[in-house]
Amino acid sequence: MKYLDHLEEWIITFLMAAATLIIFVAVVHRYAASASIPGLQDWLLTINLSWAQELTIIMFVWMAKFGAAYGVRTGIHVGVDVLINRLNDKMRRKFIIFGLLAGATFTGIVGTLGAHFVWENGAHWAFLNLTGSPFGDVPEGPTTPDLEWPTWIVYSAIPLGTSLMCFRFLQVLVGFIKTGDLPHHDHGHVDGLDDVEPLPVEVDVYAMDDNLHAHDLDPGHPMIGAERDQKNKGGEPK
Repeated sequence: MKYLDHLEEWIITFLMAAATLIIFVAVVHRYAASASIPGLQDWLLTINLSWAQELTIIMFVWMAKFGAAYGVRTGIHVGVDVLINRLNDKMRRKFIIFGLLAGATFTGIVGTLGAHFVWENGAHWAFLNLTGSPFGDVPEGPTTPDLEWPTWIVYSAIPLGTSLMCFRFLQVLVGFIKTGDLPHHDHGHVDGLDDVEPLPVEVDVYAMDDNLHAHDLDPGHPMIGAERDQKNKGGEPK
């Protein structure tokens, strides 16, 4: 299970790195091929990278689907919980469980419908071809314009990513029932700064005890003594 917990990160990292590399190579190729350099220009024009844009679009679609599952697992998705957090613990627990079950149900339905669509879009034909079974009237299915890949491969992101999202909803639900905790993502967190110790401060004059009033300094603090001496001299404290 610990390997499955990082599945989205591995997929997203690979797709993002590959897409960035493909876009970089395609842009360099486009500009280099337009340069009038004898020999090099002719060689670059023989290289066809017209498929690069289509492939990167497919990669970003897959990143979005698996990124949604990652958001459920880490608590990144935005939720309006102002009213829920004002409820008592018992009612809040019921609403959270209902919300997680609703998310799992919705993504489960979308994943099932997506799997049926992919199957009818050419995956059925591919399965029969792989097993050597007769095709009958099963269509082969369309292909993409540039890569000429079967479109069912591209559309597989819907059942795979959404099913993983459904699994994450159920995983969060089980964890909440056991511990009462939900995954929470700190948007202000910066990796690598956890171990940085704050600068030493002798007295935090502006610190708040109750978010309304500043701390009262100890009567023996030097600042209190300086203020008292200034008043005794008839002046205003600096």
